[in-house]
Amino acid sequence: MNPDIERGSMYQFQDGYPEVRMTAIGLLDEDDNSYISVNTEIVYGSLIYRTIDDVTFAQVTVEIRINQIDGNFSKSAREQLDIISDDPGDYMNQEVFSYDRDLDVDPGNYEIEVSVTDNSSGRTVVRTTDTLIPDPQNPVTNLTSIRLAGKTVAAGPEFNPITTYDVPSRIDSLKLQFQVTNNDIEDPLTVEASLLKYRADTTAARRLSYNNYSTSSIQYQGIDVRNPEEIDNNVRVLEQAGSVLIEFKYALLPRGNYRFEVETTNQTGETIYRARDFAVKAENYPSVASSREMAEPLIYLMDERRHREMMEIQDPDSLKEAVDRFWLSNVGSQSRARSVISLYYERVEQANKQFSNFKEGWKTDMGMIFILFGPPWYVDRSLNRMQWSYSYDRRDPRRNFFFERNRNPNEYFPFNHYIAERSQNYFNVIYQQTELWRTGRILEANL
Repeated sequence: MNPDIERGSMYQFQDGYPEVRMTAIGLLDEDDNSYISVNTEIVYGSLIYRTIDDVTFAQVTVEIRINQIDGNFSKSAREQLDIISDDPGDYMNQEVFSYDRDLDVDPGNYEIEVSVTDNSSGRTVVRTTDTLIPDPQNPVTNLTSIRLAGKTVAAGPEFNPITTYDVPSRIDSLKLQFQVTNNDIEDPLTVEASLLKYRADTTAARRLSYNNYSTSSIQYQGIDVRNPEEIDNNVRVLEQAGSVLIEFKYALLPRGNYRFEVETTNQTGETIYRARDFAVKAENYPSVASSREMAEPLIYLMDERRHREMMEIQDPDSLKEAVDRFWLSNVGSQSRARSVISLYYERVEQANKQFSNFKEGWKTDMGMIFILFGPPWYVDRSLNRMQWSYSYDRRDPRRNFFFERNRNPNEYFPFNHYIAERSQNYFNVIYQQTELWRTGRILEANL
C-alpha cells in the first residue's frame, strides 16, 4: 500500500471480540516539539458488562506501543478503563467510546500498535498503523500525514477524528488537517490541495441466478480511479516560517468515494505528496437505524418492482410503515416478526463490518450471501478464488458459492473486491432461502 495515502481503519469484525478502530498522526506543536496523537474507538456493544452496586460497566485495558521504523526508539503507555454510560442502550448499540492519547516522541517514522483487552472475556484485539513526523531541524520542507475529522450540529462545535475509511452521512462537516514543516519565508512555498471524487459501483448485489457482470461494467471494476471528478482545488502560498498548520473544511458531501490530496515541492525540487481517502456512506453506517437504511436491504427478499415502489416513498414515517407492513404481512405474528427483523438487520450490520469496501458491505456479493445464509460452514481459499460451503458436500452445486477477486489489492486499489459466480442453478435454493425469511421459518432453520 502507498504510505503517502492514509485511509483509516477498515472494519475488522470478529464475533466475541472487542470492536476497535484507531488512527494516529505525527504532529509538531507551536514550539516544534514532536508528538503522536493516537485516537482509539471501542464499540460499546462489543464489550461484556457487569453490574456492581447498581453501576453497569465494562472494563478494558488499552495499551499503546510506539516503535521507530529503522531505529531503536520505542515507547508504550498502558491504562485500564471503566466504560460507564447512563444510557442502558449503549450496552447493545454501535456507538463508540473514544480514547485519545498524545505521546511525545522524536521526529521519525513510527509504527503505532494499539491493543484493547476486554478484561471480562480476556480477549484482545490489536490494530496497527504508521506515521511520519518530519524533523524540524532538517532544513528541507516536508508534509505530515492528513487527519480527517468530522462533527455534527447535535454534538456541538468540536471536530472529532474519523478513524475509518467510512464516514456516516449524518456528519455535518468534515475537516482535513495537515502540517507543512520547515517552510522558508525567503522562498515562499506553494501548496496545492484538491478534493476528488471517484466513480464507483453503488448498487446492491445482483441476484445469483442472473447473468455474470460484464468485465467492462462498473459493477465488475468496482471503482474507477483513473478519471476522478475534481470537486475543489485550492492553491496557497505560505509566507509563515517554520511549521504551518493548514485546515480545509467541507460541508456535508454526497455519498461516494473521495480523495483529499496535497502536493508541494521542497527546496531540492522533490515533489511531496500526501492524501487521505474516505467514503461517505449511509446515515448511521455501519449501523442500520433509519427507515431508508432498513428498506434498502429488503431488495434481497422482495420483487424488484415492489422494492422500487417502496424506495420511491420519501416520507420517513410512511417508509417505516411500508417496511413494517412487509414484515408483518409475510411473517404474520408480531412477536415472531420482531425476532426475524432483529436477525435480518443484525446480519446487515455484520455484513457492513466484514465486507465494506467502496460501497456498503451489505451491497457486496459476499454481503448478500452472508445475509441470506449466515456465516459459511467452510471457507476454502486459493490465490484469487474463494469458496463458501453451506453443505458437507463441497461439490453440491446448490449449497456452494464461488467468488473471484478480479484484481489484487494495491496502492491504487486497496479493496478486496470479490465477485460471485452466477448461475441459474442457484434459482431454487435462493428462492427457498428467501421464503424462509419471509415466512419467519428462518428462526427454526438457524437453531
